[in-house]
Order: sequence, then structure tokens, then C-alpha cells
Amino acid sequence: MLGWALVFLIIAIIAGVLGFGGIAGAAAGIAKILFFIFLVLLIVAAISAAVRGRAP
Repeated sequence: MLGWALVFLIIAIIAGVLGFGGIAGAAAGIAKILFFIFLVLLIVAAISAAVRGRAP
């Protein structure tokens, strides 16, 4: 999922450089949402591993 966030971030940067403001904004928004979903899943996995007694 982090890979998808990076892909959308790169699309947003390229679209911004080329002047496509709407596409750049949408891609940046998608990248931001995917990044935060990734962070939440990472925290949940770390807590789950800690409760089970395994190293993450």
C-alpha cells in the first residue's frame, strides 16, 4: 500500500510540473489517504505483534 501511495505522489508531482492542477490535487489526495491507511495498518500490526509477544 505504501508503494501505491508513492506512485500517486509521483503522479501528482509530474502533473503539477506539467500544469494539470486538478489531476495533481486528486493524485496528491489519494496518496495522502493511502499513506495514512498504511500508517494505521502498521500501528495495528505492531500492537498485534506486541500483544502476541513476537518481535515486529
